[in-house]
Amino acid sequence: MLLAINVNNTNVKFAIYDGDTMAGQWRIAMKPTRTSDEYAVWLTQLMALKDLNPSHIDHAIIANVVPQAMFEIKTLCRTYFGCDPRVIGDKDVDLNISVKIDQPNEAGADRLVNAVAGFKFYGGPLIIVDFGTATTFDVINQDGDYIGGIIAPGINLSVEALYVAAAKLPRIAIERPRHIIGQNTVDAMKSGVYWGYIGLIEGLIERIRQQYNKDHGEANMKVIVTGGLAPLFVDATDVFDVIDVDITMKGLLEIHRNNMTDKGSQ
Repeated sequence: MLLAINVNNTNVKFAIYDGDTMAGQWRIAMKPTRTSDEYAVWLTQLMALKDLNPSHIDHAIIANVVPQAMFEIKTLCRTYFGCDPRVIGDKDVDLNISVKIDQPNEAGADRLVNAVAGFKFYGGPLIIVDFGTATTFDVINQDGDYIGGIIAPGINLSVEALYVAAAKLPRIAIERPRHIIGQNTVDAMKSGVYWGYIGLIEGLIERIRQQYNKDHGEANMKVIVTGGLAPLFVDATDVFDVIDVDITMKGLLEIHRNNMTDKGSQ
C-alpha cells in the first residue's frame, strides 16, 4: 500500500492507496512544530478504525510546501511505516512533465502534482483552480507542460485581514449570502467576500484564456477546481467544468507509479 502525504500551509492530508482504491484519507491542521510521534499517534488510531495497520504500508510519497515540517514527516514515514519516502522536488523523482517557467524550482510541489493529475485525467489545455491558503490558478498546455499561473490571496486570509484591519468589522463565516446587497454589516461583508471571489475567479479565468489563445492559438481550456472550499463556489458560476477535491492525492499516486515503473518495480 502507498501512503501519500500532502503538506500545505493550512492542513496536512494523508491518504492510503491499495492499488487504485483509496483505503482512507484524513487531514490535520498544519503545525510546524508537530513531531513525528504526534503524527503517528493521531494517524495510526484513525487507520485502526479502518482496519489498516502501519505494516500494510510499503511506500510513501510526499508533496510539501512547508520546509519546517519536512524532517518530522520524513521521520514519520521511516520510523512508523518502515519506508523511505519519495519527495516531490527531489532530483530522483520524475514528474514526467516539463516545467516551463522562469525558475522551475520555485513552482510549489502541490501545484506540480495537480498538473500531473490534471493532464492525466482531463487532458490539456487546462486551468486548475485550487482553493488553499492561497487561491492558485495553474495552466497546463496541450502537451501536458506546466507553463505558469496566478497566485491570489486565499479567501480565509482575505476574511482574516478584513477582521484584523478594520476595528468595527466582525469575523465572519465564509458562506453564500442570501442577497447580493447586504442589509446589515455581516451580510454586506459576506456578499463582498463571496461574490468578490466569484468575480476574481471569473475574471482571471477569462484573462488566462485570452492570453493562452493569443500565445498558442484558439483552444477549449477545461477548468478543474479543487481544494476544501471548492464545493462552496461551484454552484455560483458556470466557469468550472469539473470539481475534483482529490486531484492532489491522485497526482501523488500517479507520480509514485511512474517512478516505480521507471525503476522496474511493482
